[in-house]
Amino acid sequence: MKVIVNGETREFPENSTLQQIIEALGIADKVMAAAVNMEVVKKEQWESFVPKEGDRIELLHFVGGG
Repeated sequence: MKVIVNGETREFPENSTLQQIIEALGIADKVMAAAVNMEVVKKEQWESFVPKEGDRIELLHFVGGG
């Protein structure tokens, strides 16, 4: 399936969960928040949430600084 991750079209196996997508991108230790089509998906739902073809996924991480 094709989805848009942080503005870039990416392809993943059908029925991939949000957690699997994050792991496939190699950023599982960095992602702190996720939204699909502008709707926040809670971290405890990532393992069961399955995005659909064409969904827009935004993966956010927090950067400290001052």
